[in-house]
Amino acid sequence: MRILFIITILTLFACNTQTVSISKEYKDKQKQSINRLLDNWHKAAADADLENYFNKMSQDAVYLGTDASERWTKDEFYKFCKPYFDKSSAWNFKSSNRHIYFSDDMKIAWFEETLDTWMGKCRGSGILVFKDYNWKIKHYNLAVAVPNDIVKDYVKLLKKN
Repeated sequence: MRILFIITILTLFACNTQTVSISKEYKDKQKQSINRLLDNWHKAAADADLENYFNKMSQDAVYLGTDASERWTKDEFYKFCKPYFDKSSAWNFKSSNRHIYFSDDMKIAWFEETLDTWMGKCRGSGILVFKDYNWKIKHYNLAVAVPNDIVKDYVKLLKKN
């Protein structure tokens, strides 16, 4: 009886410590889904589609803009963006290079992307959450990419302000 008890305990322990293996196909499918979401998010801005743009963000999303003072909750960012989206186009960012990563349980993803913008090359990075069978942008950070060979000139410009 004691042996049976030990075997049962060891079996339960072994079952609880096994990790779930995520297939490459599933990860690839989720990457495609995230790529589509982010491409459509950028397109919604270019098309001035306010509702479509903000529907891709989680309710508690945060957007960090290029200015150090720009930290927007979703509601604050909506109010800021509305006048731009009321025109025929807000902004047009195109991703030219994107990398996507996942947590082990595939419920959180993070990414970085190089963007072609009216400001030149920029860098976007963010965090997405998988909830109710959909990915949503929870955090996004937009940064102007300053080439190393002109950083000193850039810093001088900043000191003048």
